[in-house]
Amino acid sequence: MSSSADDPIAALATPAASSALAVIRVSGAGSLELLRPLVGSRWDPASAAGHTIHRCVLVDGKEPVDEVLVAVYRSPRSYTGEDGAEIFCHGSLPVITRLLSTLGRGGFRPAGPGEFTQRAFLNGRMGLTQAEAVNEIVQARTDRARGLALARLAGAIEDRVRRARDSLADLKAGLEVLIDYPDEEQEAGPLIDLAGLREAREALQSLVASYRQGRVFQEGVAVALAGATNCGKSRLFNLLLRQDRAIVSDTHGTTRDWLEATVSLGGIPVRLIDTAGLRPSTDPLESEGIRRTREVMASADIVVYLVDGTRGESGTDGSALAEAGSAVPVIKAWNKTDLAGCRPAPEGFVAISAATGSGREELERRICEAALGGPPKDSTEPLVDSDRQRDLLVRAVAALDRFEAAHAQGTAADLLSVDLADCLDALGEISGAVTSAEILDRMFARFCVGK
Repeated sequence: MSSSADDPIAALATPAASSALAVIRVSGAGSLELLRPLVGSRWDPASAAGHTIHRCVLVDGKEPVDEVLVAVYRSPRSYTGEDGAEIFCHGSLPVITRLLSTLGRGGFRPAGPGEFTQRAFLNGRMGLTQAEAVNEIVQARTDRARGLALARLAGAIEDRVRRARDSLADLKAGLEVLIDYPDEEQEAGPLIDLAGLREAREALQSLVASYRQGRVFQEGVAVALAGATNCGKSRLFNLLLRQDRAIVSDTHGTTRDWLEATVSLGGIPVRLIDTAGLRPSTDPLESEGIRRTREVMASADIVVYLVDGTRGESGTDGSALAEAGSAVPVIKAWNKTDLAGCRPAPEGFVAISAATGSGREELERRICEAALGGPPKDSTEPLVDSDRQRDLLVRAVAALDRFEAAHAQGTAADLLSVDLADCLDALGEISGAVTSAEILDRMFARFCVGK
């Protein structure tokens, strides 16, 4: 951080909006002593035991500001590892503003984004992957994303990386013996445990492979509903949302612009987009809607293309499917299966009825698998969703690949040690054992203030 890392800091930890309660956090050396003039004479925060809660009136000079509860935390058994407190006050904006300004005049500086969690990391209260997971929980948009982030906070990624690193550290120790005693190099076989190396590589590669699914659960995908006019897009839009958002009409060309809403499908945040129907048109307004539909289809992560099963595929459908399929994954849906005149769904189509909900579960499953690149991983498997972690894991795996190839060619132990050191450095950066201050500042800058 730009200021001293142990300055007393204060920040609002809840949204800056009117509410029943608000929480203001303070932390840092001397923070409890600085609270003493603000709590009147009923008790002394500096002498209070950790993990205790006290009721008092905070004052600005001699003027009472608000009746609050103050939870006291003592180093090292606090979130940041420092002495600190949480002030539970009434959630009106005038109260929040006055208390923060009072704390500022009392010696606290405003906390930077993520500074509380950064201090927790620097003071050894959590590893870097766990610190990142704190922000991921805050940003989670579905319950599945929350659960995955909570597993990372509990150390799921950290544990996998540490086991791999410990195994490779043993291998490096064997290499050091060969470097120190080169006359024993002919017996290098037992000292270089390739089985352990391959096991570590497999564990790290599994984390790399989990990145796509981890990112999708955290970031979500955009899914465009497209098709000819009156094929049932708006009705399907409402069905997937479980609410009537789009106007449904039997009149062709009712939808002139796109409409969007967010829904959770299989734990994935999905930005669902209902688009204008495709057909030849000379009407300027409808033509503009069709142009926008093609733009949405091109920029979406997935296109669900509906065909009216009572009419069958048209030339417009064929050209639109060919155009969309060259750019993004396309799921073909055969709609109106509830109607007597509906033809059998061709191979490759999901048979659905947007009116009755028939086929909805299969369609949602197809959307999820298209987004994830396959079936979702077991819920107990940790998923990486951090670009930083993914890049370092790729670097570590590449170093192990170089090591194994060089070992097969009979490369000397001192040269093999270079690749192994690169791998161990990358794994150290993942957990934070080897990380520059600049990288830390950039990472925590993405956090909200007060966390």
